[in-house]
Amino acid sequence: MDSRKASIAVETRVRDAGLRPTRQRIALAELLFAKGDRHLSAEELHEEALGAGVPVSLATVYNALHQFTESGLLRILAVEGSKTYFDTNTSDHHHFYVEGENRIFDIESNSVCVTNLPEPPEGMEIANVDIVVRLRPKRPA
Repeated sequence: MDSRKASIAVETRVRDAGLRPTRQRIALAELLFAKGDRHLSAEELHEEALGAGVPVSLATVYNALHQFTESGLLRILAVEGSKTYFDTNTSDHHHFYVEGENRIFDIESNSVCVTNLPEPPEGMEIANVDIVVRLRPKRPA
């Protein structure tokens, strides 16, 4: 797909999510979705945007990511107290997190089975379950 068609597809995706396709939203969405499924922090996307010549503030990147999340284009993952990633794969799936490397990647969908979940409180339902398995290099014995 040439870049013009890809840009139109991203604009349609943003518009279909109920968001106004501003120049900055489209530029950020193109960076987010051009490379397939991935996990990015706001800071990483901000660096990519600046590197691609997209003049955007970190605050604007945060706002766009949260708007994309609220509209269903992204999924948010809180990994560490203040470390948040945004996942372009919005399907139900779980993650590995490599400590010390700040790297996150998907666990194959069929390899995790969650059972014995508690009953949710009255009037509530479980929306999804996020499992993050933390990894680190093995220590010598």
